[in-house]
Parts: sequence; structure tokens; C-alpha cells
Amino acid sequence: MTSELSAPRTVPTLESVAERAGVSRSTASRAINGDARVSPQARSAVEEAVAALGYSPNRAARSLVLRRTDSVALVIPEPDERVLNDPFFAGTLRGLTAALEDDDIQLVLMITRPGQADRSMRYLRNGHVDGAVVVSHHLEDALDRALVDSHVPNVFVGRPLSAVATGLQYVDIDNVAGGRLATEHLVARGCRRIGTIAGPADMSAGIDRLAGFRRALAAAGLPVDAVEHGDFTLDSGAAAARRLLAAHPDLDGIFVASDLMAAGALPVLAAAGRRVPDDVAVVGYDNLGVSASTQPPLTTVVQPVPAMAQAAGRRLLDLLRGGPAQEPLIFSPELVVRASA
Repeated sequence: MTSELSAPRTVPTLESVAERAGVSRSTASRAINGDARVSPQARSAVEEAVAALGYSPNRAARSLVLRRTDSVALVIPEPDERVLNDPFFAGTLRGLTAALEDDDIQLVLMITRPGQADRSMRYLRNGHVDGAVVVSHHLEDALDRALVDSHVPNVFVGRPLSAVATGLQYVDIDNVAGGRLATEHLVARGCRRIGTIAGPADMSAGIDRLAGFRRALAAAGLPVDAVEHGDFTLDSGAAAARRLLAAHPDLDGIFVASDLMAAGALPVLAAAGRRVPDDVAVVGYDNLGVSASTQPPLTTVVQPVPAMAQAAGRRLLDLLRGGPAQEPLIFSPELVVRASA
């Protein structure tokens, strides 16, 4: 004889919810799924029945009806090692997770390796996620153009570069103002031969920070020719610093477009016998943790990455709820002064 303790638990069904609420099965289903056609009285009755019975909707069936997956993608078109080693992406994950935590939305991480943008777009178009946040976008990835064509809800962190992507939503920092702020600090400090290790020329952050650098030097009547590019990595910062010193040995100030590149440049300066900040003042960009641990600690421009990613996540949720498109959200840069400048 089966004991009471071993008896199987009866799982409440949609039919039992409908019966308790005194409505049809279809009305109960519409009420649970938020259909506006359900009367307030019926909706209240269904909600009371759901609470009383402990009913939990079948998420798979709900996804089939609503064509919703309750998941969004974070798309990062970068190599694996870059994503794992750059604090920018850890900050992005923290911010986006914070935006989604109250909505029971699953975050899917999509690392799009070079040459695999088409594969990622097929995944997005095939309805595996409801929308996407894209960070660290490069012009050749063409993700902005593809997302315009696909109609997949999306928000970029960082200004999209494609001319056809003017309707895309994005969150960014004013990188032109940030590059100008960093360079003006070097000018105010008395530097007169200032160079830069700029970011990639196929990313809006690299383009805009370099533009700010050039504007500040032009306004001060100083030469703007000392420019080398890196890819926002430690090794590229070291290589660019060696090229910069070889071409312009008289530099007394360097604006570096990311703290990781600056961390790579500092040992190169030390090996060349250039003391920081006595011989060469250095200003970085990001303030994501690296800047406080270098020797000497970096003066840097604050890029509020977690707040930017959180804002992008909230905007994506608004789109998924049927909200209107919004104007770009642009954060203002700030400078943190430390020993390097």
C-alpha cells in the first residue's frame, strides 16, 4: 500500500487554474501571458488561482506561443584571449547582468571570433534569443548593418560605425571629449611634445579618442604628428611605445587610448631610461582597475563601463516590451589624476 508520504504530488495545470478562476482555458492562458484583451476581473481571478495553486507556466510552451526565449545575447566580436584578459569585458558583464537580474532573463555570451560574424548573425536571426547587446564592434564585422537588416532588437555599447546604422540604438562615452581632456591635462602640465598610442582605426573609440587628442593639440598650437596605433591590448601598447620612441625621441607626454596599452608602454619607457612622470608624463583611458596597479599609478580618463552596459541592457528590455527607440545615451568623461601625470 502506498503511504501518504510517497504519494506523487499533483502538479497544477492550466486547466486547473482556469477551473478555479471560473474562466475558459484560453482566457486563463491569455491572462497569464499578459494579453490586454482580458478583463480586469478575469485577470484578477486568474492571478489569485495561480497564487493559490502554485502554478508555474510551461516556459517551453510559452516560448512557442509568444515566440519569446526569455534570453538575450551579449555579442563580443573579439578573440577569446582578448575577452578573458581585458577588464573592459568583465565590467560589461557586471553591468549587463545587473540590468537583467530582476527580469528573469538569461544572458547568452557570444564570442564572435574574427571571420565568424555571419555565423553569429544566423544564430540571432534564427530566434535563439530575443535581442542582443553588442560591444567592441569593428567596422569589418558588419554587425551593425546586418542587425539593421535582421530587425533583431539590439543596443550597442559604443557608437556603431556603419553609415547605414544611423537608426541603431547605442550607449557610449564622449570619446572625443575624453581624448581632448587627457591631452589638455598634459598640455596644462607643461608638456610640449606630446604623442599618442591610439586605439584601432576600425573602432569608433579609437577614432574618436584620436580626434580629441588632435583637437587639443591643434588648439594649443602644438604638433599632432606623433601617432602610433594599438589594439587595446598590453602587447600592442608595448610595441606602439617602442615605435613612438624610435620616431619621436623628444616626447615629454603620451596619451594612451587604453589603460592596458599604457600598462604595456610603461616598462618600455623605463627600459629606455625615460622616467615617468619626470621625463615623460603618461595619461591612460578606462580606470577599470589596471590604472591603480601600474608603476607609477596611471592618471586616466574614467570610462564607466558597468554603468554603460547596464544602461544598454535596460534599453534592450524596453525595446522587448515594445518601447520606442531612444536617442543615444552619452556619458561624460572625467579625469582621475595619479602619479604618472
